[in-house]
Amino acid sequence: MKYLKALFDFYLDASVHVAVSVWALYFVTIDILGVQGNSFLALFILMSTIVCYNFVKYGVEADKYLIVSNRYHRLIQGFSFVCFGILVYSALHISLALLGAIAVLTVLAALYALPMWPNSNNLRSLGVLKIVVVALVWTGFTVLLPILDADLAIGWDAIILLVQRFLMVLVLMLPFEVRDMRYDHPAMKTVPQRFGVERTKKLGYVLTALYFLLTFLKDDVAQFELVGRFLVALALIWAMYRTKEEQSRYFAAFWVEAMPLFWLVVILVIGRY
Repeated sequence: MKYLKALFDFYLDASVHVAVSVWALYFVTIDILGVQGNSFLALFILMSTIVCYNFVKYGVEADKYLIVSNRYHRLIQGFSFVCFGILVYSALHISLALLGAIAVLTVLAALYALPMWPNSNNLRSLGVLKIVVVALVWTGFTVLLPILDADLAIGWDAIILLVQRFLMVLVLMLPFEVRDMRYDHPAMKTVPQRFGVERTKKLGYVLTALYFLLTFLKDDVAQFELVGRFLVALALIWAMYRTKEEQSRYFAAFWVEAMPLFWLVVILVIGRY
């Protein structure tokens, strides 16, 4: 049992869980769009999420962004290097046009972790802006890239899909913001620091309602999409209701992060009937 717990903790600490969640959103998108998936793009999204998140969590604090002293962190670093190798391999099979869009998103992600100028702050330290940046990057990787890869026009329904994904990720970020209140410097002025926990939860409810209601503005809505979004909205409301400053270790890190996986499972189950 001890080894299973250690493996599970590594799964979370090495950002595999969050990467699988982002990966799941990619497959949700191609299912909604009704397009063929790109296995190399899916692999790239999975590996790049692991590398990026581990760099933000461990590399930024490391000496010269590489040298870590903690043995457990070195293990995660080694795992990240393997993922980086797979990332490069998958990138070699992605079109140049798509790599251009990926480069723009990568720069945005880099600004989240690294200061733009010496002795300046990174976007991660700028409170509300940091969750906006994360939501933009997630939306770009899980909606914009599949649209570009399928060579689809960015029409009205695609815009609605982009906005909905952005709102969903914002809501997913709020339980983490509440959890981290005790660690975040007051000068960061994160959402719960500005408005308090209860108002942050109310904001989550409003964004979730908006996320679901936008579905009715689409020109083409499949029945499975409406049912899936409704169930996801209920799950998001549950997550916001359970959100508090004193959280169990696994509430946000596992259960909240698993919402995209839940959505993918819902789509797969509905698709069978």
